[in-house]
Amino acid sequence: MQEEQQSAERLVEKLRTEGNVYSSNVAAALRGVLREKFVPESARDRAYNDVPLDIGEGQTISAPHVVADITELLELKEGQRVLEIGAGSGYHAAVTAEIVGAKNVFTIERLPSLARMARRNLAQAGYDEVTVIVGDGSRGLPDRSPFDRMYLTCAAPDIPEPLLEQLADGGRMVVPVPIDDEIQRLTLVEKRDGRVEQVPYGAVQFVPLVGEHGFEA
Repeated sequence: MQEEQQSAERLVEKLRTEGNVYSSNVAAALRGVLREKFVPESARDRAYNDVPLDIGEGQTISAPHVVADITELLELKEGQRVLEIGAGSGYHAAVTAEIVGAKNVFTIERLPSLARMARRNLAQAGYDEVTVIVGDGSRGLPDRSPFDRMYLTCAAPDIPEPLLEQLADGGRMVVPVPIDDEIQRLTLVEKRDGRVEQVPYGAVQFVPLVGEHGFEA
């Protein structure tokens, strides 16, 4: 375990040096989650490389610098209710849970096999209170709304209207929005007094959001 923790420490220092991590709570969250617990066994030797890794079903676990960028943009605080769209292997949800508390994290995954993987990984890593739901993430979770924070680990053609409706006033959401057929731009969405503002940030590459308010399968 000590070797893995040292690997996580080195990864965080790399992200700090490169400007992806600048707040203490994000640094602590990334140190607190051992990424190797969320990657396939065949990729364990690359768990702390700053690259996306295949997790099956044509999906990936995001590169750590992207997880850091999204987490910084959200300005997470303890106790906030957070909705994640695209659970994947559960890694990003675990990082979020380190800051807001596992019981406050809800994540939707459209692929049942990945939802099972995420539940298993999260439980084994000590985040069993994270709620993993199989469903169409583009519809959000109206029965659990409003949410203080939301983020998508997949690219949406535009900001899904149901997610905007479920975002609390004063809330923040991060969505990868396409620039062209391959590249998207992280977009920070802020909702204040019923008004919505969008601020573009860095370029990323995510798999598409598939669903009623996303792309067709």
